[in-house]
Amino acid sequence: MYKVLLVDDERIILDGISSFIPWEEVGTTLIGTAKNGIEAFNMIENNQPHIVITDIKMPGMNGLELVNKTFHTYPNIRFIMLSGFGEFDYAKQAMKYGVKHYLVKPCNEQMILAAMKEIIADFEQKKQQEKFVMDMKERLDHVLPYAKEQLFKEFVTRDIYGERDLNYYQRIFRLELDNPAIKLILFQIEGNFDFEHMFAIKNISEHILANIILSCTIKDYILIIIKDCHEELQTYMNQIRHTFYTYYQLDMTIAVSQSGKLDEAKTLYKEALECLQHRFYIGEGTIITKADISTQTVKTHTDISYDEQTFCLLIKSGRWDDAKNQLTVFFEQLYENRLDIQLTKSYVIQLFNSMIRLCEPDQMNSYLVNLSQFLEMETIQQMEKLFDNIAKEITMQFYEQNKHTHSSIVQKIMQAVEEEIGNPELSLNFIAQEELYMSADYVGKLFKKETGERFSNYVSRVRIEKAMDIIQKGNDVKIFELAEKLGYSDPQYFSQVFKKLTGFTPSEYRKESLSI
Repeated sequence: MYKVLLVDDERIILDGISSFIPWEEVGTTLIGTAKNGIEAFNMIENNQPHIVITDIKMPGMNGLELVNKTFHTYPNIRFIMLSGFGEFDYAKQAMKYGVKHYLVKPCNEQMILAAMKEIIADFEQKKQQEKFVMDMKERLDHVLPYAKEQLFKEFVTRDIYGERDLNYYQRIFRLELDNPAIKLILFQIEGNFDFEHMFAIKNISEHILANIILSCTIKDYILIIIKDCHEELQTYMNQIRHTFYTYYQLDMTIAVSQSGKLDEAKTLYKEALECLQHRFYIGEGTIITKADISTQTVKTHTDISYDEQTFCLLIKSGRWDDAKNQLTVFFEQLYENRLDIQLTKSYVIQLFNSMIRLCEPDQMNSYLVNLSQFLEMETIQQMEKLFDNIAKEITMQFYEQNKHTHSSIVQKIMQAVEEEIGNPELSLNFIAQEELYMSADYVGKLFKKETGERFSNYVSRVRIEKAMDIIQKGNDVKIFELAEKLGYSDPQYFSQVFKKLTGFTPSEYRKESLSI
């Protein structure tokens, strides 16, 4: 209900208008009457009506003075002026204060009702306008953060916006940034994650970091732009990582740009992306800055040297320890040279293809699916781990296949030693070339792998064991004859080897044998 105050110095008019106007029917209520302007203004101060119906000529304070005084204190109160004929000049002055309704006495009920309805319609229209403006403001306040976020994302990631655009949108969004010094931070979550995890990093960062200009997601990254006022930024980054890991058991890699101005944000963003790409070499779960990569020059030419044929031979021979060493050297070269990432991947894929071609067709096809994994991997450590696992698997399969063959070769070696025990020329090279027609290096490693003993040690042990047996059976044998019989051309050297293995010289061992 709109409140109405009626003012007139004539009682008959007050009583008449009070009684014949159906106030409630038009959405109003009469809150009181006053006989002059002074009394009316006191009631206005105490009750603040919406509409005042007043005569112009009154004692003490006339209607025009009342309008004047009320207008400066309560400008939203609307007036309906009542006046006798010939007082139009007063009405003209009242209109300067927004009075639109001037009724000449005597006026009837319909004229007053019509005036009030117009005023009430104005009030309702103003309410609708204010409601519309408030709704729009609420919507704008709701949309503004997203619009501001989208603006900065576009400005940072695309080249279509310049400094002039930034200044324009700063005015629209009421941003008083004054082109401050900033840093850009990119977070990349490691492992499987969803939007909840990205949203969590935004919240954690906003809680820990002060002076954030922008916090948003770009593809699989979380981008934070902050005013560069953090002397201990790395401490804050570690705190964000630790908090996030505590809740989700997921690690993240963080790239931090150098300091720059807001209008340089595109350059700083590209720098942060470059830092993040070096995660391929530096590894997951790290904080990477320009300083970490400034000494590393990405190369595009071939600097890698490796023996693909030897590596594949080691795999096929089942010699995992040696193959593993070759693989480690290969990946160390890739890491140290830091070639273009795609070039590095091509080296890995080339060697992997050579390795799986050693397998049977069905098995080779099963390994071909791993090629796409290598292409999608984001760190060289991931590639090395997968390559290492598959290489070991293939090598051990070949080892099992060759196990029987290996055992038969070792048996031939032992048999050859038995037959050539008295030959001074007996050696690993002699047996490999004369008996087995194989590489001496391969034969030696195979023998040690199967027996756990080096070939030379085995020969010495067999010779001394035979010497001990001969001494025990025939006490009259001469030491130089025994040495010669077992392939030693130097009796003194024979005695040294004998003592090393038994703890006795041949003579001492003979005496010891006799006493038993």
